[in-house]
Amino acid sequence: MSVDVALPDIVVPVRLEAINSQLRYALRSWVANLPHRRVWIAGYRPSWLTGVHHLPVPQNGTKYRNTTMAVRMACEHPDVSDEFLLCNDDFFVMEPVDRMPVLHRGPVREVLEHYTRRGHNGRYVHGMRATLDLLTGLGFEEPLSYELHVPLPVTKSGMLHALDVGAGLDVLHKRTAYGVLHQLGGDRIDDVKVLTRNGFPKDSGFLSTMPDTFAAGAVGRHIRAAFPRPCRYERRGR
Repeated sequence: MSVDVALPDIVVPVRLEAINSQLRYALRSWVANLPHRRVWIAGYRPSWLTGVHHLPVPQNGTKYRNTTMAVRMACEHPDVSDEFLLCNDDFFVMEPVDRMPVLHRGPVREVLEHYTRRGHNGRYVHGMRATLDLLTGLGFEEPLSYELHVPLPVTKSGMLHALDVGAGLDVLHKRTAYGVLHQLGGDRIDDVKVLTRNGFPKDSGFLSTMPDTFAAGAVGRHIRAAFPRPCRYERRGR
């Protein structure tokens, strides 16, 4: 099969998990709907995968440090495309796109208020606040949040710059740092992460799940029904 070298690669950090059914169906959705050249698994490579490239990133830090190391390794690898799509293993592309658009979640201040109003004050929120302070200190008065559960187009040099700028933060919101520092703009959407077993936006072109909502929720059944057949990245019989 010929591969269009003009297409971006997909880079997906993967934690230590042998089965990872979400990754299996995410790959099926990308093959069906997200044009790409190659897939790079950065981190743990489940044994059922085939036809992917592997960046063996140690999984011995926090999830934030592990994913930052994975992204940095991808950006420094000469064979990864200069522009790639940064994904998670639970991003599902439900409708065909010609090219992945740039999407954001609105101002970081509004997203931060959304979390704090609901009583969230963990490491993720502390990292959001620290990233906001970093960016406003650099002169970006109203930075946008790119912390959506959808693929993000990034350039290797641009992401390395963002990681270097935010290297002093314990939890850097690297998608946001990249998007703001490089003034990506884009279109605003609500986040597509489905947190409950019952309701989900059936007409959304993008979805993301929690382990529970994928395994036992209506959204998981919807995704599995949409992509019932194995794709080229799945080893036969596994």
